Amino acid sequence: MIDFASPILQWLNNHPQLAGLAIFIISAAESVAIIGTIVPGSVMMTAIGALVGAGIIPFGSTILYAILGAIAGDSISYWIGHHYKDRLHQLWPFKTHPNILARGQSFFEAHGAKSVFIGRFVGPVRALVPLIAGMLGVKPLRFTIANIASALGWAPAYLLPGIILGAASVELPSEVTARIILTLIFTILFIILCLWLIKKRP
Repeated sequence: MIDFASPILQWLNNHPQLAGLAIFIISAAESVAIIGTIVPGSVMMTAIGALVGAGIIPFGSTILYAILGAIAGDSISYWIGHHYKDRLHQLWPFKTHPNILARGQSFFEAHGAKSVFIGRFVGPVRALVPLIAGMLGVKPLRFTIANIASALGWAPAYLLPGIILGAASVELPSEVTARIILTLIFTILFIILCLWLIKKRP
């Protein structure tokens, strides 16, 4: 995965002006069914965070593009599931590998519609849960709320370890350091709040 990510990161380092588009595509691809199981999104996001922390690409727009990409990727998966429904079982690769859908369905059955939020943070099923949500008929509004909420927590959470590593490698201005710390606190509190609401909701 590191070998796969290195050329992309080198390209971002050389073309920081195009970083937003690249981050959007990477975040979206990681959340699209099947593609998300191939793209090493977690490694990529941490490495991109390191570029942010080192001051090579901008802080605010990087998180924004990562959030928007995550929302778009999950939305694509949801609408594929919504369109094909039970016919998904007859499509490649699910027809030849039925265990892929079975794994996502088992996770969804265990957590219900809450899976859309929880699944964003669980690597093996991240790209499958929105697909299953669409296939099983989760209402678009309910899915969209969970999709946006989870993306708001996921993007900073996956970028921040890299941002901290990148910041540690260079001496950043105090206002940048303060912004990083505030984002970290916000992300932790936001995820805790969402998990508490999920636990309280029947």
